[in-house]
Amino acid sequence: MKIESITLHHISMPLVSPFETSFGRETDRQCVIVEIHSEGLIGYGECVATRDPGYNYETTGTSMHILRDFIAPLIIRQNVKNVLDFQQRVSGIRGHQLAKAGAEMALWDLLGKREGKSLRELLGGVREKVEVGVSIGIQESAQSLARSAAEYVSQGYARVKIKIKPGRDVEDASAVRKEFPNLRLQVDANSAYSMDDADRLKPLDDLNLLLIEQPLFEDDIWDHRKFQKKFTTPVCLDESIVSPRHARYAIEMQACKIINIKAGRLGGLSQAVMTHDLCRQHNMPVWCGGMLETGIGRASNLALASLPNFTLPGDISASDRYYKRDITNERFVLDADSTIDVPAGAGLGVTMDDEALKSYTLAKVIVN
Repeated sequence: MKIESITLHHISMPLVSPFETSFGRETDRQCVIVEIHSEGLIGYGECVATRDPGYNYETTGTSMHILRDFIAPLIIRQNVKNVLDFQQRVSGIRGHQLAKAGAEMALWDLLGKREGKSLRELLGGVREKVEVGVSIGIQESAQSLARSAAEYVSQGYARVKIKIKPGRDVEDASAVRKEFPNLRLQVDANSAYSMDDADRLKPLDDLNLLLIEQPLFEDDIWDHRKFQKKFTTPVCLDESIVSPRHARYAIEMQACKIINIKAGRLGGLSQAVMTHDLCRQHNMPVWCGGMLETGIGRASNLALASLPNFTLPGDISASDRYYKRDITNERFVLDADSTIDVPAGAGLGVTMDDEALKSYTLAKVIVN
């Protein structure tokens, strides 16, 4: 398909409530919306980099730069055959996975619209609805965290993930477990600990958690192997897995028992599917992580999570969990069985609320 132009929207959307992790607190969520024009069609993608380099080194600023000055020149006025052709073209750009993934998502949307197929069909998904959970940021106290968890459980979420950091870990998790003895509960450290903290975190093993996510440094797969040996609770890797190759390292090292798949972190949906397939071959369960996505990224995540080896609930959640007004006309709703329907329309299966997109836009760049 001939790429005619690319429009980048740097946006900032107010969150329904602040979201705090071990690396910071967000009240507004920034990202970059990628709009690719080709042969009378428009494909939309979401680069999930945010304002600060907390989750990884990328930010909305660096992503705008990479998309405008490096990725766009490689595909503008070019015939991009498919997403693997795109990956080959951008392979000389080291890192910047979130930026690459945002552009690739828009290409998937274009491909689906051109072929009249949903993203779920293009990826080989097998489910029409996927099981989801909710992620809760760090609260003022363990008691307020338990109250927040109770609110989401009352809304129908059957799985809850809580963020932890030094000083806010065992007590917080214990408070939620005491309130909900049978709740599917997991914790996420976002690389906040070192091996020196392992013994202090050992009481987490007594709370019947689904998993402990990314306890150690993002570039340290080997120490995660040592950490996992100390715990019966499965360790799940997130930030450490930036390519299918890193997933292979983790599997061969036995550094974890579960992998969190985020298309953005891996550099695109194509790389996420490769990682899914690798993990499936090795009987390594996976689940779909979230980055507070708009309706664009949420639609993509739902399609990805419909693949067969996504056997644990994803951090996808209903639209109203994060935004009063989204940039898509479609809003995703939680069903009574803690699932959300996978979009069935062509491509991502969502349409843009152009007025909302314009109202949230901080900067707009057109490359042609």
